[in-house]
Amino acid sequence: MINFIDKIKNCRVLVIGDAMLDKYYFGEVTRISPEAPVPINHVTKIKEQLGGAANVAHNLALLGCQTSLIAQIGNENHGDTLTEKLNSRRIDISGVVKSDKPTTTKIRVISGHQQMLRLDFEDTAAADIEKFLPKITARVPQVDAIIISDYGKGVCTEEICREIINLCREKNKIVVVDPKGDDWAKYTGANFITPNLKELNAILPKKIANADVEVEQAAHFVIEKFKLKGLVVTRSAEGLSVIDGKKIAHIRAKAQEVFDVSGAGDTVIAVFTLGLAGKLDSEKAAHLANVAAGVVVAKVGTYAVSREELINAL
Repeated sequence: MINFIDKIKNCRVLVIGDAMLDKYYFGEVTRISPEAPVPINHVTKIKEQLGGAANVAHNLALLGCQTSLIAQIGNENHGDTLTEKLNSRRIDISGVVKSDKPTTTKIRVISGHQQMLRLDFEDTAAADIEKFLPKITARVPQVDAIIISDYGKGVCTEEICREIINLCREKNKIVVVDPKGDDWAKYTGANFITPNLKELNAILPKKIANADVEVEQAAHFVIEKFKLKGLVVTRSAEGLSVIDGKKIAHIRAKAQEVFDVSGAGDTVIAVFTLGLAGKLDSEKAAHLANVAAGVVVAKVGTYAVSREELINAL
């Protein structure tokens, strides 16, 4: 698989979805406020990271892939910061739509490794398909694979998702979905969906345990219902499972200290899709994604794995 990493620069992947800015205030609590019974966090470091669909694109770009993004960004400071960071990673953002809606931003206040507070700035009203459709139609034929990164913030509407998937099928392009919510009908016909166990349980008639056999049975049900090629289920400490037709693989996570799982799903879908775009079979692509996720969960905050880190982990 290390040989494959050398070929990544030739892969072209388009990410479509909800871009976010993740902002962290790191500090230390030493006293209680005299104004109210709340802790005072003495801020020592501020960190701004690409989140959501932007983090998926970030993972791809750091691995050396030719990456483009279609998303919605606000006309304000958070949007400017997001744009600057995307440009610095050489991600093609010519498909980004500027909006009067605020840039989806999550601000986290952290003391040590403990999150104290989160502030969200967002407007989840449905995006205007007329602004996105020309950009999607122009870019899908130019790439090897497409990722739909749905965070429920307005871009991945039923109409937009169906247009993407129909176009991908027409052009014979790989399309992989990171799902949100309990209505997966809009993802019908995608190649793969990459839910975690909680997301999978949200659309099943009966909840399942984190066990191989139950995951397999649920996956076959979902694949048939939504006319998929396969499913990749991330299972926390149990690693991940890939069910691709009759091919089934349960890939165990490497035992290690886990600091933060935020962003791990972004890494899984980015690396898995990149593997498919580079002609790896689904099991090898899932192995690669599992290794990359292992690097990410050992970090604090949203994190994108670099090419060098992935080679070292392999």
